[in-house]
Amino acid sequence: MRKAPQSGIERLESYLVKLIQEKGADQDQPYGIRVLLGVLKCLSVVFAAVVSVRYALYRTGLLRRFPLGVQVISIGNVTAGGTGKTPVTEIFARTLASEGRKVAILSRGYRRKEAPWWRRVFTQVIDPPLVVSDGRRVLLDASVGGDEPYMLASNLPGVAVVVDRNRVKAGRYAVKRLGCDTLILDDGFQYQKLKHSIEVVLVDSTNPFGNGNMLPRGILREPARHLKRADIIFLTKCRGDVSAVKDQIRSYNAKADIVECNHSPRVLKDVWSRKEYPLSWLEGKTLCTLSGIASPKGFENSLRHMGAKVVWCERYADHHRYDSSEILYALNRTADMGADALVTTEKDAVRFPRFETSPVKCLYLRIAIEILSGGDNFTQIINRICFRSPSQQ
Repeated sequence: MRKAPQSGIERLESYLVKLIQEKGADQDQPYGIRVLLGVLKCLSVVFAAVVSVRYALYRTGLLRRFPLGVQVISIGNVTAGGTGKTPVTEIFARTLASEGRKVAILSRGYRRKEAPWWRRVFTQVIDPPLVVSDGRRVLLDASVGGDEPYMLASNLPGVAVVVDRNRVKAGRYAVKRLGCDTLILDDGFQYQKLKHSIEVVLVDSTNPFGNGNMLPRGILREPARHLKRADIIFLTKCRGDVSAVKDQIRSYNAKADIVECNHSPRVLKDVWSRKEYPLSWLEGKTLCTLSGIASPKGFENSLRHMGAKVVWCERYADHHRYDSSEILYALNRTADMGADALVTTEKDAVRFPRFETSPVKCLYLRIAIEILSGGDNFTQIINRICFRSPSQQ
């Protein structure tokens, strides 16, 4: 079976991501690409100016921040994708819920199915937020609620997950209708409309600020100096000496707690049956991989570090919506190569269409946060949230 071709937009997106993600990746490019990069540089200067004006308007009060009378923990980053935000959101939600807080995660629901743009712009109908989970049961699938909201809802019984572009509206719904007293604002560092109680920012220790440019020439969503707003910084993917990155962070923020952590594999699961396999199963196995995430190299290398031989890697753009032909092609290619399994990420697995039979095992790798240092600071943050008096909320 032949592979279904990627769309032109997706191919362009994948190519540009490679150019802007890391320092030096844009060197020795053809003239036409250098011209394109020059145009992107001009656009990034414009974007930086817009970001600066927007924050100035919020600082001066000309744009209003809305308080909701409950704890609002914002978890976000200064770069686009790849920092491992979802597992950190999960550990916050699980820990707070275990301490007796009634938690809701507020998400935009990136690349979920939405009403047509003309309906959103030209009609006066105000749709209620989408409730992916009410804390008791999962109500919506990934195509409607979004990949990450559905994954969080599936992994966090007792935690509500509410999706809406307007997260002030979503937060009000969670407080009034679901009785929540603690809101976690997923990807919230840039969302200033809702007033935050605690600002949590993630920094990828392997590629903290990309090439130093703002989008679309680099990966920065706002200047790195804006880390000064953070109360706690999670330094992710720490696998060696990260002192240089910590020094760089301290140059922007001397007071924030820094928690060093790693995204550690926990278990393998069958994509459709959810049968579990221990990580030791990987030792000596031959694998193919399929992924549509911001930083696929880390996922692929983690399989190699656990003793597997990865013989073929199929990559799509971040949040790619798979169709049956793409999955079937990858499964058949894996079988034809004599590999033991096709392995994907948990984020990708929720986007896979259902197959009743498969020519080869299809597994996903479940990841969780492992705190390496700064755990006491993390515990103190949780205690501060859980036991803060109502007058401080």
